[in-house]
Amino acid sequence: MTRTVYVNGDWFDETNARISIFDRSVMFADSVYEVTSFLDGKFLDFDGHIKRLKNSLKALEIEFNVDRDEFLDIHRELIKRNGLDNGTVYLQVSRGAGDRNFVYDNSELKPCLFMFTQTGIVKNLQKMPQLKMISVKEGRWCRRDIKTTQLLYSSLTKTHAHAEGVDDAVYVEDGYLTEATSSNFFIVDRQGTLVTRQLDHSILPGITRGTILELARKNGINVEERLFTLEETYAASEALITSTTNFAAPVLSVDGRKIGDGKPGKVTLRLRELYIEHVKRS
Repeated sequence: MTRTVYVNGDWFDETNARISIFDRSVMFADSVYEVTSFLDGKFLDFDGHIKRLKNSLKALEIEFNVDRDEFLDIHRELIKRNGLDNGTVYLQVSRGAGDRNFVYDNSELKPCLFMFTQTGIVKNLQKMPQLKMISVKEGRWCRRDIKTTQLLYSSLTKTHAHAEGVDDAVYVEDGYLTEATSSNFFIVDRQGTLVTRQLDHSILPGITRGTILELARKNGINVEERLFTLEETYAASEALITSTTNFAAPVLSVDGRKIGDGKPGKVTLRLRELYIEHVKRS
């Protein structure tokens, strides 16, 4: 069964969907995206994703109006047409199509929007991922706070990590950790404090990250948003990642060194439990 996808206001069988080869997302990765999970037909943190989409568009000066209610209707219709209760919706907005030119003129370009569904989230809900990771030198552009489609470095890094027999990689810049290839990264120190890097241009403001921090604070878990080193990570009692598709998932080792006792920690498990409860209530 092929998927039904949405492209610029119309619905297509995925085999018939097309965008221009001159689209700037193709030539310059001049586009932004969001991935929103849905469980039992309900979208998780939808407003957070819409807010971040607007911020990304503004940062890249892509002139595209995002109507929250209209976007929610399209999301709902998309999962209805594909007969899904659980999964994710990927959406992408590019600056549009035009002759290849480093200099853009928004007045001559019409943004391109498309959306499609995926179902991989189901396995992560049924079975919690338990990750082994390596550390890698940060090599992405400096504006990682914008959710652009410039993902080649992370694609190469994650692929190389898999080739080395681990699940993912965490980036290190100037001696401090930033984030993993497609998720935010946390440690739990020996005093039980949840630590993650503060928001700035160096990391993506993860929607799940924000929810996890809020849930932690509301449930008596001490939180610090600050820089932390690889050595602190090795010495931590726990490590974990958060993302739209993984929720909160434990990191058992980094660079072959066990974190804590090399098993999912109690803080991580509690945060995952709290997040799933939050999802069910939303």
